[in-house]
Amino acid sequence: MMVDPTLAEMGKNLNEAMKILEDGRKASEPDADRRQFSRCSIPGPLQGDGQDVASILQLVQNLMHEDEEEDKPSHRRMQNVGEQGHMALLGHSLAAYISVLDRERLRKLITRIASDTTLWLCRLFRYESGSAYYHEDDREGLLKVCRLVINTRYEDYSTEGYTVLNSRQPVIYQSATCRPGLGQHLCSQLGLPLSSLCTVPCNTMFGSQHQMDIALLDKLIREDVETGKLPLLLIANAGTPGAGHTDKLGRLKELCEQYGMWLHIEGVILATLALGEVSSPVTAATRSDSMTLTLGPWLGLPAVPAVTLYRHEDPALSLAAGLTSSQPVEKLRALPLWLSLQYLGHDGIVEKIRHAVELSQQLLEKLKTLASIKTSGVVSLSRIPLISGGSLRDLLGSLILSIVEDELNSPVVVFRFSQETSAESSGGSVEGYFAGEREVLDSLNRWLCERLAQLVPASGVDIVELEDEGTCVRFTPLMTAAALETQRCDVDLLVERLTELVPVLNCTLRLRLDFREEVYRHSALSYIEDLSWPGLGAVRYEPRIEELNDSKRQLEVEKINSELLVKLGDLDADLIFSTGLEFGPEKDCIFIGMATEDLDVAELVDMIAALGRDIEENGRLLENMTEVVRKGIQEAELQLQKDNQDKLMEEGVLRQIPLVGSVLNWFSPFQSTVKGRTFNLAAGSLDSTEPTYSMKAQTGGLASPETPTSSAKRLPGQRLFRREGAGGSDSHSETSSVGQAEDLSRERVPQPTPPYLVPDEAVSMAPEISETPQVPAKPEPTQENGEVGTQEGEQEERQPEGQEAPVEETGR
Repeated sequence: MMVDPTLAEMGKNLNEAMKILEDGRKASEPDADRRQFSRCSIPGPLQGDGQDVASILQLVQNLMHEDEEEDKPSHRRMQNVGEQGHMALLGHSLAAYISVLDRERLRKLITRIASDTTLWLCRLFRYESGSAYYHEDDREGLLKVCRLVINTRYEDYSTEGYTVLNSRQPVIYQSATCRPGLGQHLCSQLGLPLSSLCTVPCNTMFGSQHQMDIALLDKLIREDVETGKLPLLLIANAGTPGAGHTDKLGRLKELCEQYGMWLHIEGVILATLALGEVSSPVTAATRSDSMTLTLGPWLGLPAVPAVTLYRHEDPALSLAAGLTSSQPVEKLRALPLWLSLQYLGHDGIVEKIRHAVELSQQLLEKLKTLASIKTSGVVSLSRIPLISGGSLRDLLGSLILSIVEDELNSPVVVFRFSQETSAESSGGSVEGYFAGEREVLDSLNRWLCERLAQLVPASGVDIVELEDEGTCVRFTPLMTAAALETQRCDVDLLVERLTELVPVLNCTLRLRLDFREEVYRHSALSYIEDLSWPGLGAVRYEPRIEELNDSKRQLEVEKINSELLVKLGDLDADLIFSTGLEFGPEKDCIFIGMATEDLDVAELVDMIAALGRDIEENGRLLENMTEVVRKGIQEAELQLQKDNQDKLMEEGVLRQIPLVGSVLNWFSPFQSTVKGRTFNLAAGSLDSTEPTYSMKAQTGGLASPETPTSSAKRLPGQRLFRREGAGGSDSHSETSSVGQAEDLSRERVPQPTPPYLVPDEAVSMAPEISETPQVPAKPEPTQENGEVGTQEGEQEERQPEGQEAPVEETGR
């Protein structure tokens, strides 16, 4: 068999390129070149001789990973590019190579590729006699369809343009659950006013809350027809973007035929048309005028175009609308899909879709057994009015439950955490347990989804915001399983992690009220109401400083709470303390994370108050220290000058003369009456050392101060803020929360600052006649009640053993 050397070289280069990129992604430690390139943000000049393929690919690899933090691995999982992905990538390279062929060969080749791909897709998704339009933007196909419908309904549009629209304004109808911004995008690209867009609300009484209200749609269409408008097109969902529900496609098709409207369908559930057994609501999609398929996510194919299948008999109008092109190169968009479909085959495509559907059904069955977890689609009978003793209500309830049963077969699973209350058993809503519960539950569900995505990245769960349910967790294997290679074991792991997180959510939601009440008991603490915080709550320590103005007080609050956050973070506790959300409204606060069953809220709040008081008192002491020390030094200098003068008068002149004073002191030692001084920093005063030495003589020495201890010491490995007898990971017995809080508060309360002894010679103003040599007297360090002092050399023998030598105070 003859092989084109260019094609062979292209396949070889592609394999080598993918190997380089994948090896670089899997490498645990980036090399020096990558680190050096990541730090370079300014591109260098082009090299004159150019670079080889390996160097360019290395450059691409560095660009792909330059934003990744080396010390913080991300939980986001990159799509796995398998063999079918290589075929899709090869299609883009082949498209560039095929485009240089001569025109006749190019025309034959692209005609074969386009016709084969269209035929395969129409047979695979049961769309008979259809044409295909391949596009990169998944909204572009619908836009071209709108142009086709305008050209069809307005015969003079091709010659007169938009002026013909003034006679009868076109109207496009869409469901309230359509993709956000879809209708506005269509009006913008078509040059239509927003008044040409009509959003149809969903059901409010019967059926799913995510399905279009058909009765209301019929009423809106009749009103538009009566006002001289032209119903143009209806956009329906086979799998809403949020909850994955399907509109009543059969009834909508009948309504479109009645008013001569075009029916366009899109949604992820269209993928199930490839299966052998398809539910009747989805089968009705094959009767639509057009539908958009996104095969890339469904089959795990990177960079393949979306496909819009449509039925229309006039090729000229299709050409005018842009659904077909006279440029052969544009038809090569189908080449990557053509290669990938052949590689997978019919069985491979069906197996991928079936596997995704089975994963969703597996998760849905397991979620039914979990308490506090609700799945989307459950209809409350309390919304049905009670008529004739409940008989009509029971009948309608059975009808609604049968409708909802069809929705449970959706391959999109949406669930959320909801607090269990007694209202659920009585048929009422579980919301409203306390003010703002809806916002709190939304924040907890947001945290739940983030945690599940981190713990089980192969699940591909994400957050979805629904109008009625609020924030939910969405599992869409049709959009993620093929790329992430999700397996049944991943679903089991997801349920296992969910089972572990639900008790944490229940405890946190229940203890939020207790935390708020405990904070209100402390005058120095302020409870911060932040419903968007997924945790126990937020608190701020308010210093008791009233004489400061607003700006200085704000700085003081910021300083104290920042230091308090650091101290709380150093505690041996299971709680997480932080500054809250990055763009949260509250600043200078301490946010407490998720709580467990054995958390002692009272002890936690007492600890926060005690630490904040400790920081505030230490701050005040440091602020007053400068002034106290300055005044004390001045007084000490005056006292020492006076003591030196008195000492000089007592000793006499002879003792100041060298040699003579030494001999005289040898034969007749002099006992000075001048005592030492202590400088009490806390009181800012000079005191005599006589009481200190007298007490020392009576006790025979000073014992070193012991840190206050408590009989309720925690055992090794025991965590803080645990209630006694509560079920938790610690098996040790714990003391009461009050006793623990008192002990910890005593340990953190600052001890009185030890005053400094000011000896009569250590800090002195030297007199003018101080040249007489004297026998040096070593200072004697003592300690009693937080004071340290020195005395003359004659008391040196009283120094107790084991006493540390003091630091000599200079007085300055």
